[in-house]
Amino acid sequence: MISTPLWFLLVGGLLLFMALTTSKLKHLPVTSAIVYLAVGLLVGPTVLNLFHFNPLKQSALLEVLTEVAVLISLFSAGVKMPAPVTFKRWRTPVLLATVSMTASVAMVAAFSYYVLGLPLGACILLGAIVAPTDPVLATDVQIRHPGDQDELRFSLTCEAGMNDGSAFPFVMLGMGLLGLHEVGETGMRWILLDVLWATLAGIAVGVVSGILLARLIWKIRGQRQSREMMDDFLGLGLIGVVYGLSVLIGAWGFLAVFFAAVALHQTELKLAGIVKPDPQTTHNSASGVAESDVAESDVAEPPAIVSEGSLVFKEHLERLSEVLLILLVGGMLFIDSWSWRAVGFAVFLFVVVRPVSVLLGMLGSGASWRMRGLIGWFGVRGIGSLYYLMYVIQHGLPQPLALQLIQLTLVVVTLSIVAHGASVKPLMNQFWRRRHRG
Repeated sequence: MISTPLWFLLVGGLLLFMALTTSKLKHLPVTSAIVYLAVGLLVGPTVLNLFHFNPLKQSALLEVLTEVAVLISLFSAGVKMPAPVTFKRWRTPVLLATVSMTASVAMVAAFSYYVLGLPLGACILLGAIVAPTDPVLATDVQIRHPGDQDELRFSLTCEAGMNDGSAFPFVMLGMGLLGLHEVGETGMRWILLDVLWATLAGIAVGVVSGILLARLIWKIRGQRQSREMMDDFLGLGLIGVVYGLSVLIGAWGFLAVFFAAVALHQTELKLAGIVKPDPQTTHNSASGVAESDVAESDVAEPPAIVSEGSLVFKEHLERLSEVLLILLVGGMLFIDSWSWRAVGFAVFLFVVVRPVSVLLGMLGSGASWRMRGLIGWFGVRGIGSLYYLMYVIQHGLPQPLALQLIQLTLVVVTLSIVAHGASVKPLMNQFWRRRHRG
């Protein structure tokens, strides 16, 4: 087992390497997550065996680490949602987070039941674990800044912000079928509490909290907005209060934090009199350059926007959590983790489940087939899946089932990092070039 000083040396050296080689690495057709994973595999049981992180024994620690990482990432995603919030703009992400989510869980559950031979409750659990797209590892396909109006990146970011919460009812259903959660004899308790109440209450808590904080900040700062505040503390405080309150009342905290960030940012923009352009009525550039021009020339943003002021700090925390957690993923994998059973399941998830579920969710959206294809491919799985896995283990998942789900989930996350990380830059660049020429 690697010692504490060696952990500091490993993580510190990796951070120094990434910082010093940023200008070189950004030109490579791979993401930083692939670099972290390669280091984790090298020092983990797969190659040098310098350390091994046991997810079954350390599930409580890993649950907390992944929970914090997802919460910070959800807040960052919510803050970057462009204004105004309209039904036309949000229709596709909402359908992806509901219809596509349900279809994904159903297809994974069917595959797991008939091919992998798992019990029905475990099949639904596995579907809920791997169905959500990840807000932590998918930064290369997500909105870059609050002025980013690209429709593709918006859809992927907004979907990831919501489906980490919309997966929770299926987690509860799977646990209920395994006798680990009360769903009621006819399932009515699950529908009323885990689906309707927890979802609607989570959204309500988030929206109300975000609006109240924005108005309180505006009142304290006054019309000139000149009074200094600790924006980072305000953002972290909102995450803590909203998530804690949601858990206490049985609401989905992930949904609450995402919508709190959305409401905070949107309310601040309204109070400041800022109106951002709607991509449905203005020119929507896909090159990234024109988007920056729109954000800087047409939108006069005051310096005192707390939601955006805290964004840089949150993104730094995201990067640190990404380094640590991806290293741990490498430290969990053994050579014999790579069974044909696990690899076949991951391939089925990437090339069948995700594309088909996206096509179902985007029926009637009017989006181009190229955009539907990219959204269907970039369903990155990562830290959110690890959180749900640790959550069910901590809530009494039997060890034999836990070991099977750990192997399947780790292989899915690892292959997602490699496959999506290696393809994101060339595919997205090609997409933007074609749209720019069009």
